[in-house]
Amino acid sequence: MLKDLDLGKTLSKEEFKKQTDALSIRIGELQRKAQDLGIPVLIAFEGWEAAGKGTHINRLLQALDPRGYNVHVAEAEDEDERLRPYWWRFWVRTPASGRFSIFDRTWCLQALQCGYGEDADPDLFDRACHEVNSFERQLTDGGTLILKFFLHISRKEQKKRFESMEANPNTAWKVSKADWQQNKHYDEWQDTLQKLLERTDTETARWNLVEAEDRRFAAVKIMTLLVEGLTDAVTLREKGIDSLAAKPVKSTLVIPETLRVSILDKADLSLKLPEPEYEKQQEHWQQRIQDMENAMFKKRVPLMVLYEGWDAAGKGGNIRRLTASMDPRGYDVIPVSAPNDIEKAHHYLWRFWNAVPKAGHISIFDRTWYGRVLVERVEGFCTEADWKRAYREINEMEEQLTHAGVGLVKFWLHIDPDEQLRRFEERKAVEWKTWKITDEDWRNREKRDLYNEAVEEMLFRTGTSYAPWTVVESNDKYYARIKTMKTVVETMEARL
Repeated sequence: MLKDLDLGKTLSKEEFKKQTDALSIRIGELQRKAQDLGIPVLIAFEGWEAAGKGTHINRLLQALDPRGYNVHVAEAEDEDERLRPYWWRFWVRTPASGRFSIFDRTWCLQALQCGYGEDADPDLFDRACHEVNSFERQLTDGGTLILKFFLHISRKEQKKRFESMEANPNTAWKVSKADWQQNKHYDEWQDTLQKLLERTDTETARWNLVEAEDRRFAAVKIMTLLVEGLTDAVTLREKGIDSLAAKPVKSTLVIPETLRVSILDKADLSLKLPEPEYEKQQEHWQQRIQDMENAMFKKRVPLMVLYEGWDAAGKGGNIRRLTASMDPRGYDVIPVSAPNDIEKAHHYLWRFWNAVPKAGHISIFDRTWYGRVLVERVEGFCTEADWKRAYREINEMEEQLTHAGVGLVKFWLHIDPDEQLRRFEERKAVEWKTWKITDEDWRNREKRDLYNEAVEEMLFRTGTSYAPWTVVESNDKYYARIKTMKTVVETMEARL
């Protein structure tokens, strides 16, 4: 890749002006079409230090409507970002439908850190590259256009630019010791960059290599490649084809006959806990949770507790007992309902990445991203390709979170149909509980068989070694509450 580029390419001032004038007009037109068609566009600039990323981003912005884009820097900008999982800062900046997100440096930083230097770790480098590909695939599967540019210059040219910058008092501060170290070890850096480009160059998120020694040539090439990418995406979308999400999804996992026996049927719903024993254990485990919350905060370990389950299975009451002794400044309870207009304009995982806790904090979800393979699947709110693809996307997301040190607890609160009906009737009859029962609950109950099938597949496909499901026998609320508290404590202990 890099060693084969011809860095001697140039462009005259006259030709540069002629081409950029026409390209700027075309980019503006395509931006408006992408906005009308609801195409999210993510443009990423990577390359050598002093290769001109800032200059070319600024030149590109002159062709765009400033109301339709945001520019981001990949490095951690503040303490809040440094306290959260690596991928959080990128997910929360992914573009909404019709908007452009432009990155100065990319999400490949983690891979570069693992791939270069005395502390280079081939296994961590491979894992980081895998996470890059997963992140990009999730976005492109959801309809986002990703255009990645790598700006290439020679060692000699880089040194020349560093010296020129240092000679100017206004730019000298931009050249760091690390920059000069990159120049000194240029060949080693180039080998690492070559590996990165090879392993993260995929069908739907190709690297565009730009010969950047002549700034005019580089600018025209970037604009031309941008026009080509936008034109292809717009043309296909105008034909009713989502160029990145319409590919048929082939199942990567077939449930064998030996596993056709229901996972849920294995739950013993007769399990009970007498009230005196419940009161005793509740006091014990709530104290343990308080102690562990403090320990997690001191060690800066984040935790996410996910609640899914049948309607009336007791999620709300369970969460109340879990948080009863916790410091409210250290946790958030996040109720998940149908996405709003802003959330619908993003990839469906975007709103959940926004709620990822920072180091030492806890996020408790009442319903989760599993709605994609449950409610959205059964009710037809997404396509079959969407929910089938979601198993992989969810597993990748949870793997990224656990690799970042986040503790994950996933509960399915299980009750049988008779107990659910009893609780529905109680809610209907008791005045102060009537708000808990809705027409939607009754409709969902009529589709119990369809939901049961979806739950079984969800548990099977997303119960991983790094994020296993805990099925909570919830016919007896006392038993269920103690089991969830105990499981949360055990997860905290394991993470610490």
